[in-house]
Amino acid sequence: MIAIGASTGGTEAIERLLRDFPADAPGTLVVQHLPEKERATGPTPERVSLDFVRQLDAASAMTVREARDGDQIEPGVVLVAPAGRHLEVDRHEGTLLVRTTFGLQVHHHRPAVDVLFHSVARACGRRAVGALLTGMGTDGARGLLAMRAAGAHTIAQDEATSVVYGMPREAALLNAAVEVLPLEQMAQALVRAGRAAGQLRLRATPP
Repeated sequence: MIAIGASTGGTEAIERLLRDFPADAPGTLVVQHLPEKERATGPTPERVSLDFVRQLDAASAMTVREARDGDQIEPGVVLVAPAGRHLEVDRHEGTLLVRTTFGLQVHHHRPAVDVLFHSVARACGRRAVGALLTGMGTDGARGLLAMRAAGAHTIAQDEATSVVYGMPREAALLNAAVEVLPLEQMAQALVRAGRAAGQLRLRATPP
């Protein structure tokens, strides 16, 4: 599976990535920081989240939908964290499921990339691939490091193609990324690494 996290500039970056994913790409999970509080005017966070999902679905050959608690992770499907909910991976009797939880904010965000990445490290180990894209702050950097320590292939977006080189920069400073790549090279690298990871045997216990 592939786990992707992003913040500022991420809506466009994720769309660019998914445009280049084939229809049968490994199951993919996405956490994008979106506004959580309802504004006095304008769309609600839930509306923004659903519009983002529809935008990605129209752009991608994969099926893109908002994650629901208990969804299975399967090839050809992208599950996006819903507004105001963390997205996590859980392994149940050999099957990988997603959980959407209303936990505390992490790095002032819910959903938080670190929550997803740490859960992927625990549940999937080396059978996962992680990507940290453009964004302000540090969310996702330590989670990406946990994924790498668990044997996962990890990629961070480079400075030149990031709208804000914050989150991927922190990952690079922690040596959390196996590769640092420009956005236009990331889709091919993610799919290739994801398919390779899918050939590995899932360990009986989390690493």
